Amino acid sequence: MKGKILDHVYEAIGQTPIVRLSRLTDGLDGEIYAKLEYLNPGFSKKDRAARAIIEEAEADGQLSPGQTVVELTSGNMGTGLAIVCAAKGYPFVAVMSKGNSIERARMMKALGAEVVLVEQAPGSQEGQVSGEDLRLVELVTQRITLERKAFRADQFNRQGSVHAHQYGTAQEAWEQTDGQIDAFVDFVGSGGTFGGCARALKALKPAIRCYVVEPRTAPFLAGLEVTNPNHRIQGGGYGMALSFIDEAALVEDFIQVSDEQAIAAARDLASKEGIFAGFSSGANAAAALRLLKERERGSRILLTINDSGLKYLSTDLYETDV
Repeated sequence: MKGKILDHVYEAIGQTPIVRLSRLTDGLDGEIYAKLEYLNPGFSKKDRAARAIIEEAEADGQLSPGQTVVELTSGNMGTGLAIVCAAKGYPFVAVMSKGNSIERARMMKALGAEVVLVEQAPGSQEGQVSGEDLRLVELVTQRITLERKAFRADQFNRQGSVHAHQYGTAQEAWEQTDGQIDAFVDFVGSGGTFGGCARALKALKPAIRCYVVEPRTAPFLAGLEVTNPNHRIQGGGYGMALSFIDEAALVEDFIQVSDEQAIAAARDLASKEGIFAGFSSGANAAAALRLLKERERGSRILLTINDSGLKYLSTDLYETDV
């Protein structure tokens, strides 16, 4: 519990507050509830999945004391794992594309992780990580895992990614809102947040509508044409199938958001609501606002603020002329 002295920092993960985005929704019919996941110790929602994956692996014997942990990351999962592994005494190797913001690599290294940066695929642009970039990172991750006889955290497949949000994030949000949730939106990376929250929320209230948010130029999960995989919304939209997304049971629809819309919404979150967040949080806010103006008019929409804007200061997400 956060009201007591904790033995380890990972015990502070979770129990994040919810804020009504009252200024962004001024004049609209409906409300948006933002769960502030950037207030976790590693400044992102991935702290939850990192802790769940490690503790589930400890419980079932897949992770041995002192064994090296390795994971592919865009930065947030790596930061969460670096925190959990440092506190529990596991060496950690984070493997990340050079296309991701450098703040994340510096933060992971400061937290004791070994950081391996992988060159981007030919034609990729810095700050615009594509599915092909991620595949190159995956190859390096597999090699290091074998060489070091390491435990692969494997956020795209281990159920801890789902359980962290199914039994944590969604349950907290339900209690904080007294069950007053009509819809949920999520920009998907591994799909763990969407899969976990959607499962829990639909179990509590089957009528809740859950929307997957994707980049406008890379709507792979929606089955639409990928016109440009090199979008700017870091942390997702990789153009790959996701094992945690059960379309028939969970997905109401797919919402596409442009880079510009995500950036504008992130800037509005900061300047109008005082919430300093990253690209994907902006994508969530942009999608929720569009839904309130259209098919979800009058609804109460839940979203997560995925990570902190501090992780993007080297990018043009926020003004640089100061």
